[in-house]
Amino acid sequence: MFCGLNFKTSNAMGKSLFEKVWDAHTVRSLSNGQTQLLIGTHLIHEVTSPQAFGMLRDLGLKVAYPHRTFATVDHIVPTDQRIEPFADPLADAMIKELRKNCEEFGVTFFDIPSGKQGIVHVVGPEQGITQPGTTIACGDSHTSTHGAFGAIAFGIGTTQIRDLLATQTMALTKLKVRQIKVNGKLGPGVYAKDVILHIIRQLGVNGGTGYAYEYAGEVFENFSMEERMTVCNMSIEGGARVGYVNPDEKTFAYLKGRPYSPQGAAWDAAVESWKAVASDPDCQYDDVVEIDAADIAPTVTWGINPAQAITVQESVPSVDQVPEDEKAITAEALEYMKLAPGQPIKGTKVDVCFIGSCTNGRLSDFEEAAKHLAGHQVAPGVKAIAVPGSQVVDAICKEKGIDQVFRAAGFEWREAGCSMCLAMNPDKLIGDQLSASSSNRNFKGRQGSPTGRTVLMSPVMVAAAAIKGVISDSREVFDIKETADV
Repeated sequence: MFCGLNFKTSNAMGKSLFEKVWDAHTVRSLSNGQTQLLIGTHLIHEVTSPQAFGMLRDLGLKVAYPHRTFATVDHIVPTDQRIEPFADPLADAMIKELRKNCEEFGVTFFDIPSGKQGIVHVVGPEQGITQPGTTIACGDSHTSTHGAFGAIAFGIGTTQIRDLLATQTMALTKLKVRQIKVNGKLGPGVYAKDVILHIIRQLGVNGGTGYAYEYAGEVFENFSMEERMTVCNMSIEGGARVGYVNPDEKTFAYLKGRPYSPQGAAWDAAVESWKAVASDPDCQYDDVVEIDAADIAPTVTWGINPAQAITVQESVPSVDQVPEDEKAITAEALEYMKLAPGQPIKGTKVDVCFIGSCTNGRLSDFEEAAKHLAGHQVAPGVKAIAVPGSQVVDAICKEKGIDQVFRAAGFEWREAGCSMCLAMNPDKLIGDQLSASSSNRNFKGRQGSPTGRTVLMSPVMVAAAAIKGVISDSREVFDIKETADV
């Protein structure tokens, strides 16, 4: 959705990418101190859009710029079978409503028969809709994913969806910018998921409130685009509204030739503009946090928010070990998770293992897990499911035989969708089952059962848990001695 905006800094003081994109999309300053911001790309799905479209009808309004809105279905679709009508009447009604709204208002819809359906934050990048220097909004909190491309991407609510459909703008309060620099080399068996869990553990679930996070340093420069997406995806779990990485040659290489990327001469113009959007070397940040990559190890959550995390070789903390303002939530988490203070997290029994979600449901996630799964078998009594983030990911995995590696190991290979990440579909925990999950939230009841328990970890760590039947150190299970090049 390249617009040809000018991001070159004309004043003496450099600007961050966030400031450049914000300024380029500012329509006007509002009397309440907020900014009316033009949103270049609007992504919608079946859960948060129906009410917004209903409001448009009530007001007699049309979608202002339908070519800037893209829809897919992800949250409610069953992943084990796609026969319609869906068994769940609500899910069936929601997909029908989305089809009706997209047809009536002229919105592009990546429906199931299109072969392009999938999780909204997987579909946008793989179709080339997500581009540097743009503003993106979606009625989903993990819209921050798209910041991996140097975009400023916001999760929004239903009323804002209505405003955006009607005007292509919305009112926002400008954020401060914190740069998070991770330098050095990650150790063997340490992945992007471990990096973001480590950051959230250090800064807290509210540490990013009022901030946009700019991820910088050698680790992010060396990351693939899919790894950058994993980190940006979970920025919201650290309280940040936005997370982004400055665009570079990896960004441009990823986007080149994709369906909605600029073509021909427009591509060359776009790349020049995208290069200019990166933060200037002399820009000023509101805060800078520096982290040594050597301090990051395979990390898992033990509690009921993503900041309650430890390395796989650590033990569950006691109430006495945490600051005063964390004692109550620690006690609550220990009780809910049925863990004893001082208990090693390694060796904790798992019931379900899930690889997928908008955090870790991309091609490289399945490639890396399959590389280690080959020749192993899922432990007796463990239910293991692999759910590709899109039909495109599914097709490529099948072309490469990756799905067969998972099936041979004892995983169920499913159709594309959000699946067990939030369980607005048949994929749910039962009772107090404990799930080793590559998703993004470990809140109470998140995976479908009010007493179900979730432990977040990387896909390779999920694979190790599935093989052993307990939370395990993937470096030991798979004899990982080399740093991954994902």
